[in-house]
Amino acid sequence: QVQFVESGGALVQPGGTLTLSCTYSGSIAGISVMGWYRQAPGKQRELVATTSFGVLGGRINYLDSVKGRFTISRNAAAKTMYLEMNNMNLEDTAVYYCNKADGLGPGLIDTSRFPSWGQGTQVTVST
Repeated sequence: QVQFVESGGALVQPGGTLTLSCTYSGSIAGISVMGWYRQAPGKQRELVATTSFGVLGGRINYLDSVKGRFTISRNAAAKTMYLEMNNMNLEDTAVYYCNKADGLGPGLIDTSRFPSWGQGTQVTVST
């Protein structure tokens, strides 16, 4: 079973830049899409960005509110996925998670869909 560990969260000012990392371990057999999720206080978790590989290789999708500002990428050899966030705003404040994303599109999700989640990494955008 694949496990994910998120890192890189920090306090940033509006307009700032931050890159998150997600290291995964275990077998990814049967997985063809991975993604970054976030959950703001009191809100439902949402899928922010996805990247496909294998037979679906090359497909990337973003939540409308982050298009043009966030970039998802993956280094397969290093078993690491990244989320580069630019021109950040207050609404980007959330705990960010990474996980599988097969069959999902950007938007609100039901966390019970996946049995295992990492601890996430806190991103706070504030003056």
